[in-house]
Amino acid sequence: MSSTPSSTPLRHTALDALHRSLGATMTDFAGWDMPLRYGSERDEHIAVRTRAGLFDLSHMGEITVTGPEAGALLNFALVGNIAAVGVGRARYTMICDAAGGILDDLIVYRLADTEFMVVANASNAQVVLDALTPRAQGFDAEVRDDRDAYALLAVQGPESPGVLKSLTDADLDGLKYYAGLPGTVAGVPALIARTGYTGEDGFELFVKPEHAVELWQALTKAGEGVGLIACGLSCRDTLRLEAGMPLYGHELSTALTPFDAGLGRVVKFDKDGDFVGREALAQAAERAATNPPRVLVGLVAEGRRVPRAGYAVVAGGEVIGEVTSGAPSPTLGKPIAMAYVDAVHATPGTPGVGVDIRGSHEPYEVVALPFYKRQK
Repeated sequence: MSSTPSSTPLRHTALDALHRSLGATMTDFAGWDMPLRYGSERDEHIAVRTRAGLFDLSHMGEITVTGPEAGALLNFALVGNIAAVGVGRARYTMICDAAGGILDDLIVYRLADTEFMVVANASNAQVVLDALTPRAQGFDAEVRDDRDAYALLAVQGPESPGVLKSLTDADLDGLKYYAGLPGTVAGVPALIARTGYTGEDGFELFVKPEHAVELWQALTKAGEGVGLIACGLSCRDTLRLEAGMPLYGHELSTALTPFDAGLGRVVKFDKDGDFVGREALAQAAERAATNPPRVLVGLVAEGRRVPRAGYAVVAGGEVIGEVTSGAPSPTLGKPIAMAYVDAVHATPGTPGVGVDIRGSHEPYEVVALPFYKRQK
């Protein structure tokens, strides 16, 4: 029998050889060969919670939108009021289809009056590009695929400000959460953003791919004294799960509107002009207010068995929901999960809720999200 070769070879980030030299376990993630872990994913997770971790996020998809009507285009194409975002600030938002289904969740940075950078999830970068391009028709604005123009490194954790301060004279103290400024880090020109996906303070650094290795090595050296370590996608997942942050393909999909996902706050009906999905989203908002479907909740195990995406949530012998993400929580010391459950069972402390793990109904406590919130 002949094996069918993969139709598309995996893409590699500018740090690929460095990851391998560090002994990383690599995995296919959205068509990219990415580091899953370097050693113990639990150790990497705890390093970010207590010290600092360094991530390669170069698989994320950057799309630049420029022109006199760039803000107006993004207001029409996305659900947020992007035209109102100040220069140097960022906004969490979503792009929906005409039926209100979520195509992706995004972070949009306003780099200048007429220039924005849209950062899409790796798995949806092409989908977002393919949606934005036709939506730009009639606007004096250009949509540009800049995925190859950037490498993206993230330094996350309570020690990350100190690590970065030792390498830049940029005003990090004045840099608010969800803001970005151009600067130089270890001699490398970068967009320094105070954003992240871990629930900790931290920074994401957008640089040219040819500068990625040099910057990684400088950050590694600067963080030696405070216990910074390289971190892979596995601990990134447990960190974001503890912080109650949604992951596309798990908590978010085209089958759900932002209101179904409990994220209706990102939809801005009061902005100027029409936007894609407006009518469907107005109906979804009304449904969510009067007769909510399933609600996203946290579940904490009473036992040791770990729930996985797709497992049924049960109560009184009936299926009342489905797990979207689950993992052992290094911070809580127990298995945790996010799940969509019928609204009647969504109140924290609701008794009798369990997860069907291979035929056994394991008891779980319903809790409010997030599971973990850092001390400011």
